[in-house]
Amino acid sequence: MPVPLPVPVTVVGIGADGWAGLPGGSRAALREADVLIGGPRQLALLPEECAGERVAWPSPLRPAVAGLLAAHAGRRVAVLASGDPMFHGIGRTLSEVLGEILGADALRAGALRVLPHPSSVSYACARLGWPVEDTEVVTLVGRPTELLAAALHDGRRVLVLSAGAATPAEVAALLTGRGYGPSRMHVLEQLGLEQLGADGEYGPGRERHVEGLAQEWAEPAGDPLNVVAVECRRAPGAPRLGAVPGLPDTAYEHDGQLTKRHVRAATLAALAPAPGELLWDIGGGSGSIAVEWMRTDRSCRAVSVERDPARADRIGRNARALGVPGLRVVTGGAPGALAGLPVPDAVFIGGGLTVPGLLESCWDALPAGGRLVANTVTLESEALLAEWYRRLGGELVRLTVAHAVPVGGFTGWRQAMPVTQWAVTKADSPRAARHPHVPGPPRVSGPPQVSGPPQVPSAGEER
Repeated sequence: MPVPLPVPVTVVGIGADGWAGLPGGSRAALREADVLIGGPRQLALLPEECAGERVAWPSPLRPAVAGLLAAHAGRRVAVLASGDPMFHGIGRTLSEVLGEILGADALRAGALRVLPHPSSVSYACARLGWPVEDTEVVTLVGRPTELLAAALHDGRRVLVLSAGAATPAEVAALLTGRGYGPSRMHVLEQLGLEQLGADGEYGPGRERHVEGLAQEWAEPAGDPLNVVAVECRRAPGAPRLGAVPGLPDTAYEHDGQLTKRHVRAATLAALAPAPGELLWDIGGGSGSIAVEWMRTDRSCRAVSVERDPARADRIGRNARALGVPGLRVVTGGAPGALAGLPVPDAVFIGGGLTVPGLLESCWDALPAGGRLVANTVTLESEALLAEWYRRLGGELVRLTVAHAVPVGGFTGWRQAMPVTQWAVTKADSPRAARHPHVPGPPRVSGPPQVSGPPQVPSAGEER
């Protein structure tokens, strides 16, 4: 039975200047509403002529949205949002919830009406003279500060949407710790209010602009309604991390179990991440494949599965250091640890190929169009990949890398162990709809298996 909802729901963007800054259409929607929903700060900006019942959002917000709207079915509902409701705002949440309940057709037919106001990003760029299209935006509202690390590049301009008054100091500390201490920071508070009062002085409740270098930041916490603008400057000698896969090996904390830089770049190319996609990284090791998958686009997601607790902890540290704190780490052995994970768009197997059932489980989990990439340095696993390649096709390659090293007074090549890589797309496998029936893997010597689900060997076997 459909949930009764107030339709349409009107979302009104409002700035720090409150009622005075709203156009006529937004004012009319708020006056006519039977119910006004918003945060306490936003509701306090409305005059008495907005006579509707005022309802503050509960916390946590998203789980309560459907029930709150249903409670006011048949009434005219207006929802208040900061700035542009569809830019990191409540507009997205309402669109998703109403879309799930009513369907996309209802949204297109006007179930959600949005009346935007200039966003804090537009105001900040206007104050600083920065082109909006050339400015990176990172929101830290309800998110860890480490997210900012992935956006740091010398000469880049970044706008940070603050979580509160403490955010500027946290940003300064992160910039300094990541080698960007010389970056200039601008903290812009109460954007949208007049910058100067009638007396020609700054005052409480008016726009305020404070700036300084991150490494010298000592400003006390100010207004919680602020945006931090960063002009990125890398300190001399600080590591330079590029925007494409193949970060220096020194960017990672590891115990030697690391997919090395050149092989890593080739592996990410074979995995071919696209925005919004999910990766399973099996036998995570140091987490480098999952980390660089997520760095390709902020909407990319990854789950790293690693049976060794110390390595699993290290994966989390690497993810936070390199700006992808949302990387999910599962401590356990595959295939058992894969149960209940969301459906992947791609799977990388960097360890444990000879574990019975692992390749079959990963292949079965992939939807049509999903990609599987597996790397190995052992003959036993190479034989297994060759058999899967024979049955399913794809691409089987051997990657070799050599580095120049001193040889006495001369220079010679030192070659690393060759890596065999099999890459296949499920939709491109006409020779078998599902996994092939391959002979069991050769027995390999090693420590006795512990009881429970099959365990992935140490990631070092393949990494």
